[in-house]
Amino acid sequence: MNTALPITLTIAGSDSGGGAGVQADIKAMSANGAYAASVITAVTAQNTRSVTCVHEIPPSVVAAQIAAVLSDLDVRAVKLGMLFSAPVIAAVADGLTQFSGPVVLDPVMIAKSGDALLQDAAVAAMIRNLLPRAALLTPNLPEAARLLNTAPAATAAEVIAQGKQLLDLGPQAVLMKGGHAEGAICTDILVGPDGVMATLKAPRIATRNTHGTGCTYSAAITAQLARGLDLTAAVTAAHGYLQGAIKAADQLNVGAGHGPVHHFHAVWA
Repeated sequence: MNTALPITLTIAGSDSGGGAGVQADIKAMSANGAYAASVITAVTAQNTRSVTCVHEIPPSVVAAQIAAVLSDLDVRAVKLGMLFSAPVIAAVADGLTQFSGPVVLDPVMIAKSGDALLQDAAVAAMIRNLLPRAALLTPNLPEAARLLNTAPAATAAEVIAQGKQLLDLGPQAVLMKGGHAEGAICTDILVGPDGVMATLKAPRIATRNTHGTGCTYSAAITAQLARGLDLTAAVTAAHGYLQGAIKAADQLNVGAGHGPVHHFHAVWA
């Protein structure tokens, strides 16, 4: 593993409730042993129950933030979250042109509350500009289906098939997250050019406090990549961390809706 300080960068939206977005990313990256820098793409008025307002940051300001961070900090890995619009996506793609490290793309589309976090017109821009740049794409099953313009996968074979179809759009690997599937066991499947790289299973935990799980998962993977782990090891470590964060989520008692997971479950209860 790298001995130098592992620095990560999250490029995503702000969650005023603190459970998802940049706030969750910084917490997860910190808990996984990395220093977290950030670029804000949108400001949301959000809590555990709903998103009541979204303010897009001007693309030029997004670009300036990226340039400021990358010109000074030795960023080892980048995570992309809520990007909201096609112009912001274009600014992010341009800003990462000279970055040679791994990029983890979490195609954030819908908040846990059901509110839209990606404009319909931006889906094509994401596919065109960012999927080919991603070392890892981390869609849940509805997001994978939307990227492919098809129905969500219902069987393991369909999950793998959709993962392979997403690979054809450019990412080096795809983590198909199974949290939205049915059953007592949640299964995530990491798909690469040579087929299934890893299958990760965990019991489904009975809690409504799962706000920010996708952000947390991808941010933890990014931190582990920055620390020098290979992709399979990084995903496996992040998976274990997320399960612990979900198991401890009810200890927090934050908000009246879908509360956050416990990012620092290993540090304080």
